[in-house]
Amino acid sequence: MNLSRYVRIFCRNRGHQLIRQKTGSRTMSTTVLVDNIGTISLIGLNRPEKRNAVDPPTAEILYRAFKDFEQDENRTVAILYGKGGHFCGGYDLKALSRVDKDILPSAVDPVDSDIGPMGPTRIAFTKPVIAAVSGYAVAGGMELSMMCDLRVLEESAKMGIFCRRFGVPLTDGGTVRLPRLVGLSRALDLILTGREIGAREAYEFGLANRVVPDGTSLDVAIELAETLSRFPQKCMNADRASAYYGMYDAKSRIDALQNEFTQGNKLTAEEAIPGAKKFAEGLGKHGNFDIGDHSGRKSKL
Repeated sequence: MNLSRYVRIFCRNRGHQLIRQKTGSRTMSTTVLVDNIGTISLIGLNRPEKRNAVDPPTAEILYRAFKDFEQDENRTVAILYGKGGHFCGGYDLKALSRVDKDILPSAVDPVDSDIGPMGPTRIAFTKPVIAAVSGYAVAGGMELSMMCDLRVLEESAKMGIFCRRFGVPLTDGGTVRLPRLVGLSRALDLILTGREIGAREAYEFGLANRVVPDGTSLDVAIELAETLSRFPQKCMNADRASAYYGMYDAKSRIDALQNEFTQGNKLTAEEAIPGAKKFAEGLGKHGNFDIGDHSGRKSKL
């Protein structure tokens, strides 16, 4: 479905106002498209003739799109998807094949820059990012999906380290994130063999968070993003940050627990006590999540 038409239908059905710039969507370039639904950013790879493989110019544009999202306080969740039936086929190997091996472009150390070969894979996001995966999400495309907090896979989606066949290493966080997502044994199975896995196996591994019918991953991702956007944002994002700190940066269990307590305690007066008062007044009883928007945002829409 044409995304612009899709977004208009989605917004009309849910009472959203679509933020439009100039021609109806914010087009970073012909290869990266950006639309906003309320506070949600939709970032689309648009090289369908290449199965959305990422070349250097596209990587830089994709990076800028995600930096814009991260730095915009009015954006709550980003969704990354691919146009034309595929999420992303990885790095554009035809572009790589044209590089003179004796004059390789200088690599940027992650210590010095948060842009990776695929673009945004080194950004330390402070709010959720969701991957809506259709078709192939392989090699660097799989790394892009693992950059995201949550992955919604269509039933026919395929993942795999396909670059294993050609000696192209994982340099966008694949060897770092995959073991943490699925465990070392399963990660090594995928990293060493490069084999293809389908959506169901990805779900069993813990790599996919949702498996949905073909053609619905973007719809489900938007609904998921809407749910996240209604929660009190500072608390949710503090808990998110604590989980990442405990997984990647904590020096010990006590260090992780101390960080969780310190960061969470800062929000007691601002969000926890007001939230407790709402519960005491009868809101959200019996596990009811249908409690409206309690994000605390002052909408500018």
